[in-house]
Amino acid sequence: MAAPAYVRAPFGALKRVKISPSTAVPCQRLYNTTLEAFRLSNIDVEETAKKRGIPMPPTEEVRDMTDATKEALKELRQPRNVEAIFKRPLRRPAQYGIPVCDLQLRTFSVRNMEFFADFAMRAAYYLGLPAKGPIPLPRKIERWTVPRANFVFKKSQENFERITLRRLIQIQDGDPETVKLWLAFLQKHQYHGVGMKANIFDFEKLDVGKAMDEQAQKEKELVDETWKGFGRRKDAPEQPDELLEIINAEPVRKAGTDMPMGRTAWDK
Repeated sequence: MAAPAYVRAPFGALKRVKISPSTAVPCQRLYNTTLEAFRLSNIDVEETAKKRGIPMPPTEEVRDMTDATKEALKELRQPRNVEAIFKRPLRRPAQYGIPVCDLQLRTFSVRNMEFFADFAMRAAYYLGLPAKGPIPLPRKIERWTVPRANFVFKKSQENFERITLRRLIQIQDGDPETVKLWLAFLQKHQYHGVGMKANIFDFEKLDVGKAMDEQAQKEKELVDETWKGFGRRKDAPEQPDELLEIINAEPVRKAGTDMPMGRTAWDK
């Protein structure tokens, strides 16, 4: 049996008003995380707070921080590696400006490319490579017209367009081994939707022709050694005399000829 209206009315009013006990927002996790970040950076927060006259909240239970405490925490300097995330990537100046590597990034989404370009610039800085860029390159626009149907419905067509965005990052005055390490690191942590194309420039001495001839001779010897046994069984004899003995054996002579192989009628 349903309750009468005068009983259901007060409960419905309370439900519409949504009366609930006041709950304080817990700030203990935020406070502990901030203290841990400063400790990892070798910063004594309590000593700094005492020097500046900042009241420190208790570490056991922190429900609500006062406005003064929040402002005091904002004034404390964050670790440098945390601050670097919110700033532009650092760059190393090039001494001679000789290009060593051109890295071209291609994508259809500008947000993914900007994120990965920022990551590549930071990686180049920490590896000690002078990087220049990212330099915007002309967009590549491709269009297609595809019929929706065939025969008499050919006039019903649909157009498609694809725009490829590109950025260029140039490494100057870098060591070749470090550049290869940088490219391998970017390939390992490649962001989805971003393609890479790298052009590496190598510089040799003036007598590079002699070095190329020596390298070609070594490659030729290696190829000759590899193809030496091509088309021959592994258990075949190496010396031609042993091969002639096998051919001139009695079973081979009785196979269909009186003249042993390897000789002619004039050799008698």
